[in-house]
Order: sequence, then C-alpha cells, then structure tokens
Amino acid sequence: MTDQQGRAAGTSLVTAGSVLLGSALLAAGCASSAPPARSPASQGPASQSPAAATAELTAMAARYMAIARPANRELDHGFNGFDDHIKDGDLAAARADLRAAVVAERRFDRQLIALSFPPRTEPFVRLLYRVNQARAELTSTAAGATSLRELRGYQRRLDAANEPVEDAVRVIRAQLGLPPPDTS
Repeated sequence: MTDQQGRAAGTSLVTAGSVLLGSALLAAGCASSAPPARSPASQGPASQSPAAATAELTAMAARYMAIARPANRELDHGFNGFDDHIKDGDLAAARADLRAAVVAERRFDRQLIALSFPPRTEPFVRLLYRVNQARAELTSTAAGATSLRELRGYQRRLDAANEPVEDAVRVIRAQLGLPPPDTS
C-alpha cells in the first residue's frame, strides 16, 4: 500500500467511525429521553430487581475497567514515548513505541469483545472495537515508516484516529455509570 493509499484509508476509517459514532450518539440521546419500553416478556422471571440490576452494572463496570486501566497505561506510555522520541529524532525508538501501542490496542480489543455488555451498550462496544482496530491498523502502518519525516506525517492522523475511540469510550463509560476518562 502506498503512503497516499494508507492516508486515504486512515482518513476514511476515521471519518466513517466519527459518522457512525455521531449517529449512535444521536440515537442514544433520543432513546434516553423516553422511558424504557417494557415488553411482557421482559417482565418474566428473567427480569431483575433494581438492586440486582445495579449490582450487575457495577460488576460489568469493574470488568470493563479491569481491562481498560492497563490498556490506557500502556497506550499512554507508547504514544507519549512516540512523541518524545520523534522530538529527539530517534526513529527506531519511536517505531518501537508504536509497535508496543499496537500490541496494547489489539489486546484490549480482544478482551473487550469477549465481555458481555448490556444490550443498550453493545452497539457502542462494537463501534469501539471497529474504530480501535482501525486506529491499530494505522498505528501499525506508521510503525513501518522508514524515515522521521514519514513518521511525523502520521502524527496528525494518529491524533485524529483517537477522536472516535475516545468518543465511544465516553459513551460506554457513561452507560456503565463510570466517570468520563481523563483527558490529560
């Protein structure tokens, strides 16, 4: 794949992820303004008391955070190292930082997709998985750069690829009753 094709593919993925996320956020906002519909089937033995539902949501939030915290630390370390090594002109170290970030992104995705989320959160989880996979692919492509100039060319695209990931994370965390992520 040429650099121009990679750039176009990365831009398309980020744009598609942003459009999908925007649509999903709009739908979620509209759905959250109406009381939840309760079908007769949902009121059967499988329905839960509010306390049980709260306990289940709290447990789900804890499982999500158990995979998100280490992934966030690894990604922060990788991308901060990448930025530092680019500034220092150390191509090999910057590429190694990106490769480590790809490993963290893909591990998180595998762990994320293995969890069972509440039905209203599941579409956002699938969206997060897709946009994070796109970001991991772009990160992997950037890690293959053969010059600092080429690698610097990926910085803005990598930053842009973070936006739909962060948007999906904010929605998931809100639906799980978690505070928004740090934006530092």
